[in-house]
Amino acid sequence: MVQNKLDELGLSYEKVEVPAERPLRKEVFKISGQYYVPVLIDGNTVLDDEVKILEHLEKNYGSSHRSP
Repeated sequence: MVQNKLDELGLSYEKVEVPAERPLRKEVFKISGQYYVPVLIDGNTVLDDEVKILEHLEKNYGSSHRSP
């Protein structure tokens, strides 16, 4: 859902494949303090909850922020 939202908003992003096994997601843990995905890094903001990520994207980049 996050990738779809990024595409819908026309935002560029880097998709990083991570291991399926949570304990092997060391980079995810290093960045977010937990092993679950998705994780979004937007400037200094790090979000690790899909609902919060979608809310963040809509609030900061959604249709209300686009020029007419």
